Amino acid sequence: MAARCVVALGANLGDRLAVLRHAVRDLEASPGITVTAASPVVETRSVGGPEGSPDYLNAVVELRCELAPLELLEVCQRIEQRHGRTRELRWGPRTLDLDVVCVEGVRSEDPRLVLPHPRAAQRAFVLRPWELMDPAAELDGVPVARLARAAADLGDLTVTEHRLRPEEETSCAT
Repeated sequence: MAARCVVALGANLGDRLAVLRHAVRDLEASPGITVTAASPVVETRSVGGPEGSPDYLNAVVELRCELAPLELLEVCQRIEQRHGRTRELRWGPRTLDLDVVCVEGVRSEDPRLVLPHPRAAQRAFVLRPWELMDPAAELDGVPVARLARAAADLGDLTVTEHRLRPEEETSCAT
């Protein structure tokens, strides 16, 4: 049975927008995964990484997933690797970061995959795009919009006009 899942995406090296868009296509091409919604892209300062790290582009996607949570994590990690992700420095710059935020009906304390994601409820760069994608979303029974307003990094975030699916781009033309 397919479960609703939320995956956060981030990149701060290379062609950030292209990498995020390719990652969504990679998720869509993965057996057992259907991307059902994608948030607008937001730009944020680097949080927790080395001083002077490039800004991130972040977004979230909602999936219908027939995979077990650890299988979804493995798919995400393979996609990261395909896009040049290395794990040399915790919270360091990266070409791509995919985090499984939550899987409907699943709580996990497995050290490989804690669900819901242990820091998602404090991160505007996850919460704000999620709220824009789904204003009624909840994380652990709390409205994502409320969590986003309380997040310490909300002021460091800018909503862009970019979309993960180029056909959804907005136009500034008058």
